[in-house]
Amino acid sequence: MSIPFKQAVRVGAYVMKHRLLRTKRFPMVLMLEPLFRCNLACAGCGKIQYPEHILNKRLSPEECWEAAEECGAPVVSIAGGEPLIHPEIKQIVDGLVQRKKFVYLCTNAVPLKKKLDEFQPSPYMTFSIHIDGLRERHDEVVCEEGVFDKAVEAIRAAKARGFRVTTNTTVFDGEDPSELRKMFDFLQDLDVDGMMISPGYSYDKAPDQDHFLKREQTKSLFRQILKDRQKWSFNHSPQFLDFLEGKKEYECTPWGNPTRNVFGWQKPCYLLQDGYADSFSELIDDTDWDAYGRKSGNPKCQDCMVHCGYEASAVLDATSGPREMLRSAVGLLRQPGAKKPSATPV
Repeated sequence: MSIPFKQAVRVGAYVMKHRLLRTKRFPMVLMLEPLFRCNLACAGCGKIQYPEHILNKRLSPEECWEAAEECGAPVVSIAGGEPLIHPEIKQIVDGLVQRKKFVYLCTNAVPLKKKLDEFQPSPYMTFSIHIDGLRERHDEVVCEEGVFDKAVEAIRAAKARGFRVTTNTTVFDGEDPSELRKMFDFLQDLDVDGMMISPGYSYDKAPDQDHFLKREQTKSLFRQILKDRQKWSFNHSPQFLDFLEGKKEYECTPWGNPTRNVFGWQKPCYLLQDGYADSFSELIDDTDWDAYGRKSGNPKCQDCMVHCGYEASAVLDATSGPREMLRSAVGLLRQPGAKKPSATPV
């Protein structure tokens, strides 16, 4: 586990406080989408298919800061669209860092190298770069050649400047486990600060609807990908990785990662759009949470094992008792496995 010590302590204390207060539902990560527009057109993405007038919408820095304060989650994940093309992204990030939120700026990294001068390294800010395979596979997923090489170049440049950099990989049906394992070896050699991995979700608007995983497929595939996973540094709790491999079963915690975007507070989660609330309190109080998750029978939830719904469940499990808390602490303190002497993108 490669979550920074300061972040792990802050989030752990935050979760334990709400446990002691017996808070029924509380957020852990704010999913902030200040725009939907992107510089790529990935086949598995459901965000960029909106009409032009929606793609032109932006959240202002003030709206982003207000959402973070209203929500109260210690971590903010800035997604999109491509956040780096937002004209006020620097102000948004600076304001969140000033509020001591742990910010993960999710980016395809194509504009990153040119944007680095706008940001300052901080223990509160991480660039989370999408890498969905080695060169050929990644460029196929993002539907544009040359993107993998630009992302790798940007990772090296950001690391050289002292920025914290993690990666985020979405897994689809038909992936070759051995290729993904080679990718993790390569990323480890790049000295990234952690890696995230999650099965893709079948967005209704995504052009490619044929390559999303079913639940049992996910477990089988991730058991192959994550065998001897200890040699890699993942930016996940060990409990969530157990869940992906089918070693643990959780119910979804959709309110754990609430979403604020250009439409408002999205009901019920980052993946489903069943209406919008005008405030975070309205989202929590007025959403019919029993209508979602596997137990609900909702067909849209049956195959979902995505981190934005289940990492919060895993964190709750990780703080459920001494045994799981010790396991998480050991994972936090463990040094990454030995790196290979070199890695060349394939």
